[in-house]
Amino acid sequence: MAFSRALVASALLALTTACAVSQAGPSTASSAPAGDRHAPWDADPYPSTYHAYPGVPTLIRNVTIFDGEGGRIDNGQILLSAGKVIALGATVDAPADAVVIDGMGKFVTPGVIDIHSHLGDYPSPAVEANADGNEVTGPVTPQVWAEHSVWPQDPGFSRALVNGGVTTIDVLPGSANLFGGRSVVLKNVPARTQQGMKFPGAPYSLKMACGENPKRVYGGRNQAPGSRMGNIAVDRQTWQKAVEYRAKWDRWVRTGGEPPSRDLGMDTLAGVLAGRILVQNHCYRADEMANVIDMSKEFGYHVAAFHHAVEAYKIADLLRENHICAAMWADWWGFKMEAYDAIPENIPLVHNAGACAIVHSDDENGIQRLNQEAAKALADGRRMGIAISDEVAWTWLAINPARALGIDAQTGSLKPGKMADVVLWNGNPFSVYTRPWMVWIDGALMYDATNPRSRPVSDFELGQPGEGDVK
Repeated sequence: MAFSRALVASALLALTTACAVSQAGPSTASSAPAGDRHAPWDADPYPSTYHAYPGVPTLIRNVTIFDGEGGRIDNGQILLSAGKVIALGATVDAPADAVVIDGMGKFVTPGVIDIHSHLGDYPSPAVEANADGNEVTGPVTPQVWAEHSVWPQDPGFSRALVNGGVTTIDVLPGSANLFGGRSVVLKNVPARTQQGMKFPGAPYSLKMACGENPKRVYGGRNQAPGSRMGNIAVDRQTWQKAVEYRAKWDRWVRTGGEPPSRDLGMDTLAGVLAGRILVQNHCYRADEMANVIDMSKEFGYHVAAFHHAVEAYKIADLLRENHICAAMWADWWGFKMEAYDAIPENIPLVHNAGACAIVHSDDENGIQRLNQEAAKALADGRRMGIAISDEVAWTWLAINPARALGIDAQTGSLKPGKMADVVLWNGNPFSVYTRPWMVWIDGALMYDATNPRSRPVSDFELGQPGEGDVK
């Protein structure tokens, strides 16, 4: 993506003047002191180079605020400064030099977080040469990382920001494999590299899948898995290898000697077992989600969220008891057998059971209207008698996905000290007529509907000289 020349110049300046970040991997010297020895999954060899765009102190007043955790302030004010939310309430003291925005009739929310996206890995235009989201060469590929396929110039990033108010995105590998690889959490900002978009400090997630996709893809090649029981069998065999691999490295950390041989795929799985890497699990049917929960307990890991989860309403109590989120669509169903037993009340039923409900996209177009997808689910719940307020429903797009990604201490709600990832909507965000009016990321104004020159545009869309120039 590219903003104005000034913004691009600012980004380049920040990148070229930033202090160098050490990318040293884990120590493997057999003579290293015990305190210096650590397992490979304890260090990120590709740390984020993200640097926030510069912002200015900004006061937004006369707005309805959804704080992202279920709170609401009518006719409120919010102050952003130094990249953070400073204060919000009925009245807020602002510095004399603050930019003041009168939002009469408008709404303020935290930026939308999409926990399930393939932007950058399956970018637009959707041609085979750009399809890099799935390593379909074997059912077990935890060694691959989604970030190594991300194309920062994907036009989908800017469209998600401008049309959908999306400020944070989890880019996942596809679902052909039982173990698809690591996902990466991105801030939705223009950058030259994916590392320049990478959410600082966000944990990795392992993408897993169950159900039709793995058994169809690999069973069709006359190899395992070719059935649902084959899915679980291969999963269990792989987790057992990971348990043994982790034990070898844990023993070396304690006692020293010659370090074990590295296995990049096992590094990811052992990181899950150690609690450093989360699990995002593609799964549709209730019985399969229950099987995965049993398997996670057998091998000692935790599922952060089941994705798609069209039958989550059947096991909402299990999700609640096991502290597992369900990332769901409002009304996608019927495109394959495991997606048939869906109901439009899925999201509100999961929420009403006290479980963690999330609205996700899994689609380059759907990501541009997640607020409308949440509105559909909210209306379906109300029609069946589940009373959920607008401000509480916004948790499905804010704090809940932040929690499932392990970034809720930094973003996902409008609380003092958190990242100023904020959207000013031109009306109620659950209306089909509402669009983002302004969007801030880390307190920097990334989009302003009143200023055509502020619209982010992918370099890919600029075309030949003179084409795509903002007049």
